Amino acid sequence: MTALEHRAEDPVRRPVRIPFPVVDEVARHCLQEAEPETVHIEVHLPGGLDPSRLREAFTRALRLHPRILMREARVPWYGRRYAWELTPDPEVEVVTFAPPGRDALREARARALAQAPPLTLSPPIRLEVVPGPTAGDGTVLVLTVNHTAVDGPACLRILATAAELYGGRDHSPTAPPVRPPEILPRPPDTPSTWAPPARVAPGSPGTSPGNGLLVTELPLPNRPKGVPYTVNDQLMVATALTVARWNREHGARPRPMRITMPVDDRPRDATMPIGNGTRLVEVPFSPDELTGTDLPALLRRTARRTRALKSLPRPQLGHGAALLTAPVVPVAWRAAATRALRRAATPWTSTTLLSNIGRVPYPMDFGEGAGRAHAVWFSAPARMPRGLTFTTASTSGRLHLALRWSRALLGQADGARLRDLFEQHLHATEEAP
Repeated sequence: MTALEHRAEDPVRRPVRIPFPVVDEVARHCLQEAEPETVHIEVHLPGGLDPSRLREAFTRALRLHPRILMREARVPWYGRRYAWELTPDPEVEVVTFAPPGRDALREARARALAQAPPLTLSPPIRLEVVPGPTAGDGTVLVLTVNHTAVDGPACLRILATAAELYGGRDHSPTAPPVRPPEILPRPPDTPSTWAPPARVAPGSPGTSPGNGLLVTELPLPNRPKGVPYTVNDQLMVATALTVARWNREHGARPRPMRITMPVDDRPRDATMPIGNGTRLVEVPFSPDELTGTDLPALLRRTARRTRALKSLPRPQLGHGAALLTAPVVPVAWRAAATRALRRAATPWTSTTLLSNIGRVPYPMDFGEGAGRAHAVWFSAPARMPRGLTFTTASTSGRLHLALRWSRALLGQADGARLRDLFEQHLHATEEAP
């Protein structure tokens, strides 16, 4: 499909319209100015970039993935669906260049968390190029994504296309692990999900709204040969133990825990559908599991649960969301109902979110001069009532962890403590026999 469709009998070009998918509509209903739904991506390169070549390459990449060139169409109050309207070209300058300085990267990160690209201008993403504070310190690409329209893996695909166009080097993704299709039963030891889950205990919140962020680089966790669990299962267990330990330190009563985990089944090559393509599952833990000492058993149980959850066919946000967004009444009425139900469901919102991108499947090589990415960080929105997200990716044999939190829940020192706890518990999973 091209960006614009023509009808032979119509002299006026009519933009193609795509109805909002379920995920986009629910996110659109629940937008909040205080805590924007942005995804932040950082790509660290060892060298510098030519501004005009990068702009040209990124604009060409957008045109090669025309589904990203979209804006929210105007819908009358009685309209039954929101719709995306495709445009032939970007309507704004997507690529900007920050002046060099000691605080340039910190300020770019703050903008990525606080300023969502508007949905009314195509495309809903921005790329900021941040040079190192001194010559030879490399370059950081900070990509800000409006999560109502697009998710992080889709935007990474676009950035990989831009890198290939800029550097002239092949960016075919690495082959994913081959896993035979299977439908697994729910493990008998899975805790019930009917009880309201634990909340992350408040730390020392500040007075300013929005999200805080902390990024760190860790060694990839080792796994003993032949064990049934994956690195993702180790990350899941480390996340659960981190939050349980944090809550105990802050006097919270033990409660069952549920951790939201995005699952992405899309191909990583140029055919990857652009948009919000992940489905969300929730991994449960009982209080006793997170205070016990048998870590190998916990890793094995977690592996059984995550495999079963990944194998089950399920709508992206569950059957309830699909029913709620059915276009049988005006979309404005559904918006009010969605917001009311979301408030009512607050006690049942999962404890936290772990989004593991896994090994970045593209080399992200911008060619001679700029070089190949040696670190890639993502961070997912951390709006209340969840208020805390863990996002991980691996590049060059290292694990890149981003902790993002709502400032209404935690402060910067709290983020540092949670990082230390996560590192400690992740290391403990390596030692499990």
